[in-house]
Amino acid sequence: MHDIYDFLSNTLFSQYSTYTLTQKILEFTAVILGITSVIYSKKNNILLYPTGLASTIIYIYLLLDWQLYGDLLINMYYFYMSIYGWILWGRHRNVKEFLKITTISHLDYKICIIIFVVSIIFVSCIYMYFNMFTIWWAYVDTVMTGLLFVGTWLLAKRKLENWLFLIAGDIIAIPLFYLKGYTLTSILNLFLTVIAIYGYLAWKTTLHDKKLQQ
Repeated sequence: MHDIYDFLSNTLFSQYSTYTLTQKILEFTAVILGITSVIYSKKNNILLYPTGLASTIIYIYLLLDWQLYGDLLINMYYFYMSIYGWILWGRHRNVKEFLKITTISHLDYKICIIIFVVSIIFVSCIYMYFNMFTIWWAYVDTVMTGLLFVGTWLLAKRKLENWLFLIAGDIIAIPLFYLKGYTLTSILNLFLTVIAIYGYLAWKTTLHDKKLQQ
């Protein structure tokens, strides 16, 4: 038991030795809210947005406190998309009809490509401004961000393929956030990957059943 404690404190969570108790509590809270949000997403429940929004707000505060401005601006995008998705869902009276799961169209493919390219350019400009391309993971981060931006947009549109982009982004995020010093957030992305796989399978089954009923 003592060896396990030493491993956790000296290796896995060694980055937290310089963090305040408030920062640790806030990150833990953001992780729990993030997991809750994805579980609601798997269930196709509108509550994914308020829980995800709360998690994003906490991360914005922490990233500002840690002076990680690149990640801060990225989370501000997630904040905007949460508001957009929440409003998009809320303004439809027939919510059940609106929440029907569909697959991406030819036009959606084009929009996804545009979002991916623009997001990479956007994040690259941020990293160049803060002179962060001296760190190797900055290059990986731009690709991960592009995938998550596309996945978040497709989620708001209730497209089945959103899970594929989120799964790819989360897999990249697992080692990336650990190397950045966010062990809890790295563990969060591990959970998100697992839940996203189940989410994709659940949505695919729902979509298949609806096609059989037509």
